[in-house]
This record gives sequence, structure tokens and C-alpha cells, in this order.
Amino acid sequence: MLHRNYITILSSALLMACGCSNDKDPVVNPDPGTPTNPVENEPANTTYSPAFSGQTRIGGLQTNTSYEGKVITSSLTSPWGIKSLPDGRLLISQKAGTMRIVTAAGEVSSPITGIPTVNPDGQGGLLGLCLDPEFSTNRMIYWVFSEAVTGGNQTSVAKGKLSTDEKTIEGAVVIYRANPANPSNLHYGGRILFDQTGNLVVSTGERSVLQTRPLAQSVTAGLGKVIRITKNGQAATGNPTFTAAGALPELYSIGHRNPQGLALNPVTNEIWLAEHGPRGGDEINRLKAGANYGWPTITYGIEYSGEKVGAGIQKQDGMEQPVYYWDPVVSPSGMTFYTGNRVPEWQNNLFIGALSGMHIVRLVIENNKVIGEERLLAGEGQRFRDITQGNDGALYAITDQGRLYKIDKK
Repeated sequence: MLHRNYITILSSALLMACGCSNDKDPVVNPDPGTPTNPVENEPANTTYSPAFSGQTRIGGLQTNTSYEGKVITSSLTSPWGIKSLPDGRLLISQKAGTMRIVTAAGEVSSPITGIPTVNPDGQGGLLGLCLDPEFSTNRMIYWVFSEAVTGGNQTSVAKGKLSTDEKTIEGAVVIYRANPANPSNLHYGGRILFDQTGNLVVSTGERSVLQTRPLAQSVTAGLGKVIRITKNGQAATGNPTFTAAGALPELYSIGHRNPQGLALNPVTNEIWLAEHGPRGGDEINRLKAGANYGWPTITYGIEYSGEKVGAGIQKQDGMEQPVYYWDPVVSPSGMTFYTGNRVPEWQNNLFIGALSGMHIVRLVIENNKVIGEERLLAGEGQRFRDITQGNDGALYAITDQGRLYKIDKK
């Protein structure tokens, strides 16, 4: 496939999304248009039926505005997380255990040192990162990584201060570890963000192997969860109470497989999550405090062998349904809601990097339901690992192959 330094995409249907909460005025947007056939035309892995209309294979829509995806640099090495610094440059984590700063012109800094050793084997490494809300004054960074410890590996969270010369992380310290450790080098989860209360929200995977998979349902384990902690790694005030004996106070939601996407809805301030299914069953979830998202009891996917997962059921009382799912999978990773005005029809849309899908998913969401889907940059042949919005209102996406894209109005 021919790779270009930029691509220009012209399309034909006007689309907008509206997201509202009970205590906010609705966001009024133009008519989203009429969806065409779903963008997914490959056969599903299963014969499972969705729980409601529009839960999967929603109609396809296209951006009306002319836009381009331009490669800013191709010299990154397995980038995993990306965030915009206050001055518009981009802070990027790389899987092997380094961070880099990239300018709008594509200049890449030297590796930032001082980061605790990561285990980069398999799906591990230096994973998601975020900036302290007061970064401009305290220069604090928080990140997730796979840590080798006694008994195996685990998803860990660390923090440290970016030095004034931007060459090192000062005072790096691990503030949280998702127990128990296991020798598996898969399914770490690994996204992190600050919620509206100033607490950290972190996604952890269930580590893939059959031994640990059931722990996604256990409230005494930190695997397969979304946790909510303070800047010092303690359970945050206001977390839900899980009633089983020994329940961990840091738990926010349970029953996740390998959640690699977290984003804060700009209208409702709710947290949305993307997680990998097995063969089929990739999910987009709207997180509710104390909720159970079902894995591995319910799923819209099957084992890689073709067998059913567990009893092969998709619904159970007390377990949440995904807002949206894919079968076959796209492997959703980092994601962000668009709040810029460069492409007005993208307002409040959810953009997700797709790994096996090799494109960027655009979901149009209205009243917490997906009403349209688009696939961007599908011709680039890239595994899109993470996406964020820059201070300039453009979207910036990184790929496993080392590219950084700027996606903006042409």
C-alpha cells in the first residue's frame, strides 16, 4: 500500500452529534443526515443478536468538511500514549520505556530519562499518560506501565515531575499496583485520566490467561477494573461501595477485559471506555459508578478457538450492556471526544484509534446511543494506538509503526 505524507478526504453527508445531560442545556447541532449502509461489511464471528437496535453495525456517515491527515513525524518508536502540553507541543510515551516531546513541526526530543523500568514484553511497556490539571505550575505527569515484580507482572501507576530542562522525570514513584501479579504479559489495560473532581481514573486488564480471567468479576482483585484513586494512589473519596467481603475501596467499575480507551464526555462529564473483546465483542461503554460490565460472564465475542466464552450468553441481570460493540473486532485503543471548532460537524463526536482495524473510528453519539459511524485514514495501513486533541483544536494520532498524524480541516 502506498503511504503519503498527507491524505485528503472529501465526503458528502453532513453530520453532527448532540450530547446532553439532565442538568445542562442541550447542544444544538445541524441535522446529522441519513446514515447509509454500515461501514462494516465483513461477516460476523457469531450469530449473536444485539440487545437493542443500533448496538452494532450502525449506518455509515461521512464528514462533509474537507480535511486532511498529515504525517508530522515517522520517527517515533512504538508510541502508546499522547497528550498535549500547555504550549501546544505533544508529550508521547513509547512502549520500551521512554517519553518524547514532539513539536508541531515534527521535531522529536531526546528520550526523557528517570522513568522506572518497564517490562516491554508482549503487550506491556510504558502505556497511557496524563498531565496534572495544574501541570503549568507543578509539572507533574502520571503514567501507567507494566512492572515486573515478584510473582510476575502487573499494571502499575507512577508519577513524577518533568524537569525544567525537559530531560528527565524527577522524583518518580509508583503510587498504585493492580494485584495480583501474574506471569502473563498480556491485557494490561493502561489508560489514565483525571476526572472532574481531580482524581485519577485508571483502566486495568484481566491479564488474559484463564487463571486470572475470572478475577475481572472479583472485587478483591485489581484486574479487569476501572479504579479511581487520588494523586497519591489512595482510594478516592466518593467511590462506590461493593458489598462483598474484602472489596477494594479503589474500585469504580468491574467486569472489564482489556480496556485501552478512556475519555471524558465534554457535555456530561461522564467517563467512556473502550475495551477489546476476544473474537468479536469489542465494546464502547459509558461508565457508571459501581457497575458490572460483565466480562467474562457475558460477551458478544467468542474464544479465539471458536468456542463459546463461558455459557455463551450476552445478557444477565445486574450486568451492563455496551453502548456499542463490533463483530468482527477493530481493536479499539486510545480515544477522545472532539471539542474543537475546526470541523464543526465533529463536535462531541468520539474518535477512537483502531489497531487491527487500521483506521480511526468516528462515532456520532446522541442521547448516549451511537447513531452513525465513520472510518478515517483507513487507507494509511496504520495501527492507530492513541488520539488526542491539541491546543490548536486539531486531532493528533499516533500509530504502532511510529507515525504522528495531525488531522484537521484542510
